[in-house]
Amino acid sequence: MYKLLIRPLLFLMQPEKAHYFTFGLLKTLGKIPGVKGLFRQMYTVQDERLVQEVFGLRFENPVGLAAGFDKDAKLVDELAGLGFGFIEIGTLTPKAQPGNEQPRLFRLPADQGLINRMGFNNGGVEEAVARLRQRKSKVLIGGNIGKNKVTENEQAYTDYEKCFDALYPVVDYFVVNVSSPNTPNLRALQEKEPLKQLLLAVQERNAATAAPKPVLLKIAPDLTPEQLDDIIDIVKVTQIAGVIATNTTISRAGLDTPESELSAIGAGGLSGKPVRDRSTEVVRYLHEKSKGAFPIIAVGGIFTGKDALEKLQAGASLVQVYTGFIYEGPGMIKSINRYLLKHWAK
Repeated sequence: MYKLLIRPLLFLMQPEKAHYFTFGLLKTLGKIPGVKGLFRQMYTVQDERLVQEVFGLRFENPVGLAAGFDKDAKLVDELAGLGFGFIEIGTLTPKAQPGNEQPRLFRLPADQGLINRMGFNNGGVEEAVARLRQRKSKVLIGGNIGKNKVTENEQAYTDYEKCFDALYPVVDYFVVNVSSPNTPNLRALQEKEPLKQLLLAVQERNAATAAPKPVLLKIAPDLTPEQLDDIIDIVKVTQIAGVIATNTTISRAGLDTPESELSAIGAGGLSGKPVRDRSTEVVRYLHEKSKGAFPIIAVGGIFTGKDALEKLQAGASLVQVYTGFIYEGPGMIKSINRYLLKHWAK
């Protein structure tokens, strides 16, 4: 039904308008008595063979929603009923910011991809915290944190610390995002020394809590082998819990979308099927080169159970979806989990 009826209607709208329309629709449906329970019955696969214990947390299944879809934690309870094993909110910044000018989200149907240059648009971390305090669902929540656009890189650690402090009581794990291509100079923080110092600052904050929580690093797919080697070393030095691989790519190689259309769209991070193979390569490289020293959450181009299995076999412990969820619809999570039960779960 989604691909035959709902998606064609949504794709008639501008992508960002369709996103907010979908949010409003799910929020409205969720207020109708019994609808959330119906969604859980329709979309949730519960089976002990899908349960994963990763960095000290129990995931009911290995399929999560990547950051960027529900930046401000406005739809956590509704999305929890669609079968996700975990939901990652954000990227959140200390202060609210509007992000980049619209239009800033573009579909590439010929490639089953998206290009975005959202620019960490969000209502600020405190608003998200207030919503998370009111949530009803028990789904695991990850807090993806970043810096405000106006914060200089030399002071970036203060923004990450502020987000950490605010979110600590209401999330289950943290993700340090330095890999978005849409905030000026942010990716410079992926260089070895700045990144090490940033993660050590967050980990110092973490160690001062009564119960430290897993801190992960989200990396770009565009890193060289030498930079990936640096990531492995940084994980060891900073003792963070793991890595999310990968964010969007700035590459436009091998696309079927006409060059004229890509030029008209301009800058932004590319997600979806075009990044699938590179994401898997990064997961495999990190897993093999580190000898499985840390867990990896794989994201990038996952549309089917086969795609998810490929990531898990490459060395991932969990997977996340975003663009595939937009193209395939809510039945996708159930389909992936059923496939994994048949071909992967023990």
